[in-house]
Amino acid sequence: MSPTNVDYFMPAAWLIAILVLFTPRAGGHEAMQQSLPPSIRTMGEATLTVKPDQARIDIGVVTQAEHAQPAAIENAQKLETALAELRKLLGPEADIKTISYSLTPNYRYPKQGGTPTITGYTATNTVQVKTNDLSQIGKIIDIATQSSANRIDSLQFTLKDEQAVYTQALSDATARAKAKAEAMASALGLRIVRVLAAEEGGLPPRPILARTMEARAAPTVAETPVEPGTIEVRATVGLTVEIAPYAGHRTQAKPFGGK
Repeated sequence: MSPTNVDYFMPAAWLIAILVLFTPRAGGHEAMQQSLPPSIRTMGEATLTVKPDQARIDIGVVTQAEHAQPAAIENAQKLETALAELRKLLGPEADIKTISYSLTPNYRYPKQGGTPTITGYTATNTVQVKTNDLSQIGKIIDIATQSSANRIDSLQFTLKDEQAVYTQALSDATARAKAKAEAMASALGLRIVRVLAAEEGGLPPRPILARTMEARAAPTVAETPVEPGTIEVRATVGLTVEIAPYAGHRTQAKPFGGK
């Protein structure tokens, strides 16, 4: 065989091998479908509305100065004053933690372009206060802002035990998916043999958020009003069950478990 014939033959041989390798076997997809038992798939959803029993308040102090160190020192002094007042209200074991701190330069940008210049520095220190006594939220905000804090970055109403509420919603959603499957099977004159699959869906509890606002000293002694509202906890469940005809024409449908 000449070199020319060999060069022509080799690509053709490889092409035949590739086609044989990747050609699906006849009846493969149909066999897979036939192996699956007859089934019904349903979705169940449940939503629980509960009152929050915990609040998280992000309190910040922002200071500015011509140089970095004075901005940081002033910030530390003001925040320590605010923390001291908060501990008087909440006790020495108050749940307070630092969640962010920054010290950044402030720039002036020339109108015609060019290199910006530093005009000063801004120090920002934010702490999170957690409380289970929702009646004290207004007092916490007022004491912080009347001392030296000048930002309330966030107010969140949450649950101390989110998992317990979600578990109940998940149980309710499963029961509804099961009831739907039983109703569909009964209407079709079939019975449920077993559960093939159960899938969890839905979202965890979402906290109620308040908008970020700049805090200022209150002109009067009136307490800041706060309404906790409610939290919705939602869960969804997808249920797949195997179905089959009754053994007898008048046999009553059996619940899950064969009881």
